[in-house]
Amino acid sequence: MAHPHLHRRRHFNLFFLLGGLVFVIILSRLPFFGTLIEKIETFGYLGAIISGFLFTSTFTAAFAGLLLINFAEVLDPFWLILCATLGALSSDLLIFHFVKDKVSDEITPIYEHFIAKNHLKKIIHTKYFSWTLPVIGALLMATPLPDELGVSLLGLSTMSFWQFLLISFLSHSFAMFLLVSAATLIS
Repeated sequence: MAHPHLHRRRHFNLFFLLGGLVFVIILSRLPFFGTLIEKIETFGYLGAIISGFLFTSTFTAAFAGLLLINFAEVLDPFWLILCATLGALSSDLLIFHFVKDKVSDEITPIYEHFIAKNHLKKIIHTKYFSWTLPVIGALLMATPLPDELGVSLLGLSTMSFWQFLLISFLSHSFAMFLLVSAATLIS
């Protein structure tokens, strides 16, 4: 039988991702949106840090991506990527310290229900399979999907704080590089 809290939150992050996309589409059609983007662009690299911070949340990822694309037109790509990465990293650190345990509490019953009761448990805890949780977590952190899930997967593995910091930095650097490169190529 499914855990009662898990059933109610089954599509929670998907709902917020779609809600964020709809919000940005509606917002972009409003007359003041261009003015809002121009005002945020005046923040320069501080705006890039804020955009990177917002990029890690499911609900604000689309808006942050749009901001970063606009920043790519006016800011140096290297510094834009670095500032956005530092913003995303600071968000991940907050998630790591405040949300990781809650999301881990949500994932643990699923893990125990599907994996701990069968032979997959033995496979997952082998030295050949133990690297997959950090890899999947790092890949999730490099996307606009919720970082909470990636942080939780990294938390489930036996990873030090410094390893988490390095993986978060590299994952977000790669994501920001792809986003800024695509924006630069398109414009």
